Amino acid sequence: MPDDHTGAGDPDRTLALLWRHVDDEPRRRGPRPSRSVDEVVKAATVLADDSGLGAVTMRAVAGRVGVAPMSLYTYVPGRSELLDLMVDAAYLEMPRPPWRSRSWRRRVTAVAEANRALLEDHPWLAEVGTLSRPPLGPGQLAKYEHELAAFDGTGLGDVETDAALAFVLGFVQNHARAAEASRRARQESALDDMQWWEANAPLLARVVDERAYPRATRIGSAAGAAQGSAHDPESAWTFGLARVLDGLAALVDRRVRSRGDRPARP
Repeated sequence: MPDDHTGAGDPDRTLALLWRHVDDEPRRRGPRPSRSVDEVVKAATVLADDSGLGAVTMRAVAGRVGVAPMSLYTYVPGRSELLDLMVDAAYLEMPRPPWRSRSWRRRVTAVAEANRALLEDHPWLAEVGTLSRPPLGPGQLAKYEHELAAFDGTGLGDVETDAALAFVLGFVQNHARAAEASRRARQESALDDMQWWEANAPLLARVVDERAYPRATRIGSAAGAAQGSAHDPESAWTFGLARVLDGLAALVDRRVRSRGDRPARP
């Protein structure tokens, strides 16, 4: 199976498809296609949502669309280009309400929460490396423009603003991967986190030497008891996002002080 990352397909063909400029190319002889690129992308997205990226093969997508496997190449050159189209379509569907809050911290929190919701709706997106070579389609650019605006008034420079956004999105992606792994573990073991912890805690208490691992036993036990599991995605989200915002706040405050401006509204 090819690598699941964006930007791996033919750049010219991919951009033409992302912006739906396929009509600019000379039409091949033969009957007009009975389906659309949008229908192909929707079918592939449903497969990925239901069964993960591994289920997205050209044959499977063709079957869902209702065309012969070779006919699918009439719409998209291959799986790599299809993946870019799927990602961009998901981005295009994201809500982008106007930024009304004067607090940059609230705006950036909303960016993080919107991306978390996107990855919960489409868990396969967390498997795709999109930060280094994002699909340069209308969905990606609309998303990027909207999210950059959340940093307006912070005093950050252009390069810093781009890096700050990537920092936030990187945290969200890593959280989504961990949350999805936790969900799969619960599903495969038929135990929820509390049941798993209750089943394993007595055994750990018998085999782990507290003298050899004093911090691990004390802190691990306290965290496990507090969270009801070794890892609680909700607690990790709340704690981690607050630390991301605190880090950005230190940078914003430093930039404001260096220019002698009034403090940015947190």
